[in-house]
This record gives sequence, structure tokens and C-alpha cells, in this order.
Amino acid sequence: MVFQASSQSDLSFAGLPLDRVRLMGILNVTPDSFSDGGRLASAETAIAKGLRLIEQGADIIDIGGESTRPGAAAVPVEEELRRAIPVVEGLARRGVLVSIDTRHAPVMQAALDAGARIVNDVSGLTHDAAALPLLSKRDASIVLMHMRGSPQTMNSLADYADVVGEVGDWLMARVAACEAAGIDRARLALDPGLGFAKKAEHSLTLLRGVDRLLALGLPLLVGASRKSFIGRLTMRDGVMPEANDRLGGSLAVALLMAQAGVRLLRVHDVAATAQALKMLTLLGKPSA
Repeated sequence: MVFQASSQSDLSFAGLPLDRVRLMGILNVTPDSFSDGGRLASAETAIAKGLRLIEQGADIIDIGGESTRPGAAAVPVEEELRRAIPVVEGLARRGVLVSIDTRHAPVMQAALDAGARIVNDVSGLTHDAAALPLLSKRDASIVLMHMRGSPQTMNSLADYADVVGEVGDWLMARVAACEAAGIDRARLALDPGLGFAKKAEHSLTLLRGVDRLLALGLPLLVGASRKSFIGRLTMRDGVMPEANDRLGGSLAVALLMAQAGVRLLRVHDVAATAQALKMLTLLGKPSA
């Protein structure tokens, strides 16, 4: 598999120059997220975890108050606000670059008011009709992720003739919708949505075809960390590794994406990923 260098190093996102790989640390304040749900029982615990992720090498902390894993039940907005906003406020007050992982405009607004500077929407701003008008009036940076349907229906919609081309076209259509709403494309990053309305082979094809996504000319965020497609592709004797046992596969993807020129990686295991990237550089294989 041969990757071509990209021009991502000429770009920036949320005030971060993309002259090197930037890590987005995952901080789920949910009881049911696929990997770490229920582990952060209070805002204080979550804030402390976010600060540890920064110490370990994260540049951004992505806070989610609703699980969007396949099959996850919808969460009332009031509950999502209760879970996420105190953590956003606590980390932002300490100078952390905070991203809010949400599909809901009221949560976006409350998080931005609390100090978040990035909105990371798994629906690409399609779930809530109020999201585009809201964000056109704010200066937040935005991650547009590809997904079909909802967490309840997306697995049934994983049907593609050319998954890389179709995902790229959909993402650029969302960029056009943002621009039509008055949102400058300089505020945008793209996420192919590995595992969202995609079978394992679709996610693998997207990773193999990452040069085509980089050629779209916007910052690319890749989030493969601990995802089920890694488990499905690395089963032994028909047994799929649990989420916490997918670090090796997660690091392999992170290193290959760094060499491909991807500059934004969304990860659970910040310390291990930062260490692996450091060794990549020391071994004379710097990211493109």
C-alpha cells in the first residue's frame, strides 16, 4: 500500500497549524459508549481525565454526552446537556481546546457558550435543521463526518459502489451547504466516518484510499481508535477482540495515516499514540 504526500501541512484547524499530527483525545461522558462508557461518573472525574489526556499529548479534547455507536438509543437533549456542559466549561476554563461531539443545536450552542471552540457532528450538520443557521453566526471550527441514517438505522445503509468516491462527494456537498449558509470553508475539517454506515471492508477501503480524501483539500480527521472494524478484521479463531484489546490495530492505523499525510487523529489512547508517532519520527519516517 503506497501513500502519496499531501498538502495538509499547509492547512490549519481551530487555530492549530497542521505542520504535524494533532491528536484529538476522546472524552465520553456517557454510560453506554462502545469503549469507555460509564467510566467517568462525575464532571470532576471527567475534567481530571481530560487534563491527563492533554498532559499525554492531546491537542484537542472531544467531549461527547450521547453515544452514537450502532444501535445506540437517542438521548434527550436535557440529559446530554447535563452530562457534557459542566465538563466543557471546566476544561475550557483551564485553557483546553475543547470540541463538543453532538448532533443537536441546543448542545452546540450551550457548549460554545461554555467555551468550546469546535463542533464535531457525526451527522455532518444534517440531523438538526437549526445547526447550520446557528453555526453561521458563531466562529467555531466544525468537523463534518459522513454517516447515513441514524445510529439505529445506519448498519442497514452500508451499500456502496465506490465508498471512497461516494463519501468524498457527500462530504463536499456538506461543505457546499456550509458555504451557502455563510460558513467559511477555512473553518471546516472532514471525517470519513469509519464504522458509521460502513462494513469493515468499507472502512478498510477508505483507509487504503485516504489519498483521494486528502486531495479534497480540507483538513482530514481520521477516527479509527478501538472501532469494531479493527476487531472484525483481526479476529482469531472466530473471536473478535474487545474494544480495549484493539490498541495494536488502532496504532497501526494511526501510524499509516500519519505517513499518508493525515494531520488530525481522534484517539482514546493518547499516550500510546503520541509515543508511537514519536518513534516514527526518530526512526526517520516522519509524517508526510
